[in-house]
Amino acid sequence: MQKAKTTGLVWFRNDLRIRDQHSLSQAIAAHDRVIAVYHLPKHWLQPTQWGFKKMERFRAAFLLQTLAQLQKDLAKLNISLWVKVGRWDALLKELQKTYNVTSIYGQKEWTQEELDDNAQIPAGIEKHWYFDQFLFHPDDVPMQVADVPDVFTLFRKKCEKHASVRSALPVPSPMLEENRLTSVPKLPTLSSLGYENITVDKRTAIPFEGGEQAAWGRLEKYFWNTNQLSYYKKTRNGLLGKNYSSKFSIWLAFGSISPVSIYHEVKKYEKEVTKNDSTYWLVFELLWRDYFKYISMKHGNAIFKLGGLLQKDYTWKTNQKHVKQWIDGATPEPFINANMRELALTGFMSNRGRQNVASFFAKQWHLDWRIGAAYFEAMLIDYDIHSNYGNWMYNAGVGNDPIDRKFNVGWQAERYDPNNKYQKTWLQTTLF
Repeated sequence: MQKAKTTGLVWFRNDLRIRDQHSLSQAIAAHDRVIAVYHLPKHWLQPTQWGFKKMERFRAAFLLQTLAQLQKDLAKLNISLWVKVGRWDALLKELQKTYNVTSIYGQKEWTQEELDDNAQIPAGIEKHWYFDQFLFHPDDVPMQVADVPDVFTLFRKKCEKHASVRSALPVPSPMLEENRLTSVPKLPTLSSLGYENITVDKRTAIPFEGGEQAAWGRLEKYFWNTNQLSYYKKTRNGLLGKNYSSKFSIWLAFGSISPVSIYHEVKKYEKEVTKNDSTYWLVFELLWRDYFKYISMKHGNAIFKLGGLLQKDYTWKTNQKHVKQWIDGATPEPFINANMRELALTGFMSNRGRQNVASFFAKQWHLDWRIGAAYFEAMLIDYDIHSNYGNWMYNAGVGNDPIDRKFNVGWQAERYDPNNKYQKTWLQTTLF
């Protein structure tokens, strides 16, 4: 009698790649059958308490492109990707029963909704979690999570002095062709998910596609074909065009490329081309991204609460007229309006713009910052739960900032858009 195959299930979440992918590599090493799965929860497609979907059409479109590329890449490894919308527990039980799933491999998560999903894994399936979203692995940072400083500079200096970045894993070797499943569900479409089709705005700063191949293509061009990395620090506060910053955030958010891989490409660039403030600053920004993840691990659900990390008792408003004016780009501030219209029409906004519109929302109009954070969650292609809520708390004065600052929007516009080119580009369009 032939022995039943043990099946390892690789649960893809925000780690949609095959290179430097620990869950995938470990599953292939441990099992004679491997299936990949991606679950899209129905509540992502429905309005939240704030009135926005958790994922609007721009991120949905990018996600579908990313999944299509991942499916192709996994097929080269003779692994089938099973994508399903609906109940996670039902899907797991179906796979467990049909394919004798004995183990599940995935990215370690700690925020509430992700923990709730973890709790739905049926009994009898062993769980294997890996930290695949960090630059500095939690086992390598020179502090316990409970001791992560509430000031970024202290965290950065300790990591730069005492921690090192691990090597990136290569793409694993293919499994036998017989590992492929005979059939899997078709990938969903925008229309099947209830979204309207997207026409790419020619003014967008991110005329890119989702997926691991596109991420590495962007890196190749930004680093090696044009040497734009050499000027990153000078251009990163730009507002128009695809080249004012790396734009890696849109692929990092889906895990189509790892921060570890980017880091090692920077180090290679420093050896072969140049090492300067710009090459350092790109790694510096990756470390900021790490920091917000560690802060989230340390403080848990406090990142979603009105008082934030500092539990400050400000008077917050929920003026729906002002919220709508902000969303529609119809405030008294042209610079705010231009940024908000860009977001509404493309699913993207510069870092400089995000700081200004968040500060205006929370510090000038004193609106409940969680409403703004929820809108960003819905709209941004590069939405990352830790960076989004970390930055919103920061700008609202309830997060990691010893100085309760407020942006002078007029001064910011004069400095970063002195000729009004950005504002003219987006203010010529009305949303409704």
